[in-house]
Amino acid sequence: MRRFVGLLFAAAFALAAVAVTWPQLLHLERTFPFAQIVSFRGPLALVCAAVAALALLLALARPLRALALTIALVSIVAAVANGGMIVARGTGSGTLPDKTEGSIRVMTWNTAGQATSADTIAKMAVAMQADIVTLPETTIDTGEAVAIAMRDMGHPMWAHHAAYGQYGVDGWDATSTTVLISPALGDYSVIESSQDGSSNTSTVPSAVAMPVDGDGPIVVAAHAVAPRQEYMDRWRSDLQWLADQCASANVILAGDFNATLDHMAGLGSEGGTLGRCHDVASETGNGGVGTWSTSFPALLGAPIDHILVSPHWRPVASAVLSSLDGSGSDHRPLIVQLEPSGG
Repeated sequence: MRRFVGLLFAAAFALAAVAVTWPQLLHLERTFPFAQIVSFRGPLALVCAAVAALALLLALARPLRALALTIALVSIVAAVANGGMIVARGTGSGTLPDKTEGSIRVMTWNTAGQATSADTIAKMAVAMQADIVTLPETTIDTGEAVAIAMRDMGHPMWAHHAAYGQYGVDGWDATSTTVLISPALGDYSVIESSQDGSSNTSTVPSAVAMPVDGDGPIVVAAHAVAPRQEYMDRWRSDLQWLADQCASANVILAGDFNATLDHMAGLGSEGGTLGRCHDVASETGNGGVGTWSTSFPALLGAPIDHILVSPHWRPVASAVLSSLDGSGSDHRPLIVQLEPSGG
């Protein structure tokens, strides 16, 4: 009987390890609580390593040896798999090459509302020579202040936004998303369905900016609701809506997705990560670097802020900036450089 119970426990432990390490295999990647656990592969790898070490100690006791060694083996495999996934997606490459005549740079930063000053945002955007800046949790008032500061530094931008309520309900700036676009890309306008919420993410807004003239990309400043247990249906709906925005060939989708690449499994088409769009960070050596929360070291955080591009654009380089961890926001900025691919 004891052996049967041990086998049953070992089987259950192995299944749990698979569920949290590779939830896509069991179609659990967007299901509570597996969606939350897999967001943090770094800590998960450390926990698995700690369990393996404890199991090896328990293996010194003869009655527990077989079960303990089995648990240790499963834990080691899970730790290696989680750590290997981080390495495969990229553990950090922070150098951007010089811009060429056709290249553009895109920056996204969830500013946590008033926690980050307009001056800080503007200085970083100018230093990064950003042509497009998406700012979830940022009101248009702050966005306009950023644009004015950037103009004064010789880098003019137009500010656009989408908001639910009057720039935030009860002072919650998360109900506003701002996007800044360089005049060099042409004139832009946020589509009506983004502004009135008739076609948008569910709880916090995204902004779809369309070129009025010129041949610039469609710019989607994204913000999906966080996958709290009570918001799981809304979160899944938000990810599908964002995937649907990547149907055409010239789209740049950037913002706070509250989702890692694991959560996007099955939402791509034609080889894309989300719709037809590809994740730039994972293709340029930064896909495993956590953008949230700044309270954790980057490799222990969750990479939930993304910039994705459709086939018209070729990813060149990316950088996740940890130098601003003390600026006020709990997110790190992500900057990418893109070149037209002719696709």
